[in-house]
Amino acid sequence: MNTTDIGICTWSVGNDIDRIRNVLTQGGVTRLHLDVSAAARFQDTVANEAWTVSGMMLSFPQEDYSTLERIRKTGGIVPDAHWQHNRLLALDAIQTTAIWRVPFLSFHAGFIDAAHPSTYDCFCSRLTELADASRSAGVKLILETGQETATELKQLLEHLNHPALGVNFDPANMLLYGKGDPIAALEVLAPWVVHVHLKDALPSTDSTQWGIEVPWGEGAVGVQRFFEQLQSIGYAGYAAVEREAGSQREADMLSALQQTRNHLKSVP
Repeated sequence: MNTTDIGICTWSVGNDIDRIRNVLTQGGVTRLHLDVSAAARFQDTVANEAWTVSGMMLSFPQEDYSTLERIRKTGGIVPDAHWQHNRLLALDAIQTTAIWRVPFLSFHAGFIDAAHPSTYDCFCSRLTELADASRSAGVKLILETGQETATELKQLLEHLNHPALGVNFDPANMLLYGKGDPIAALEVLAPWVVHVHLKDALPSTDSTQWGIEVPWGEGAVGVQRFFEQLQSIGYAGYAAVEREAGSQREADMLSALQQTRNHLKSVP
């Protein structure tokens, strides 16, 4: 990874083009992980500003992150009542990503429930359908980490063995969802990781409650050991700063960009 591989997530500042321009300019970067729902609105600006897009991001309208219990029930492609609508949204997002000639489309697929075969088989069938469409479009569908342990996600990916599936590794999500140490998880998922988020968090002391997202470098991820692990697994892809909490997101994102730049300069 080098400094040209670093960017920011557009939804961190509500897909506000002026705020994004400010962070990119001050941060000295030009790369975006772009919310696919805002793609049409960003098209001219991305071209005029010579910004580049490392990946698109898809979310679903029924998703409710108010509690861990609610997102378990509403997340991703799992809810039967929303599947047909979400299927169309996902297929459209895949085509948009392909038209933009962007390599990756990320999303939370939803909680993996391998303990119930019928539910798991349905989940796998839906994910395979979307992965097949992605392969046909020349796009890799990358699964956001956090809603399962690294081992559970590895088992799913090995079971499906699909060339169009990969991982967007978010270390903070492992802590926010209480799904294990992100450094160990990164090693487990290394063969599939093609994109990463730079986001930090403190784990919850209560398994039924969210952890707390904090600015990059102030949580339990461990910035130095995270970058060392990326280097250890031979990661050479993109990294996007994500900030989904706090009252000074631009400043937090700029700090994360500077910390990352400082680290990369120190690597032999």
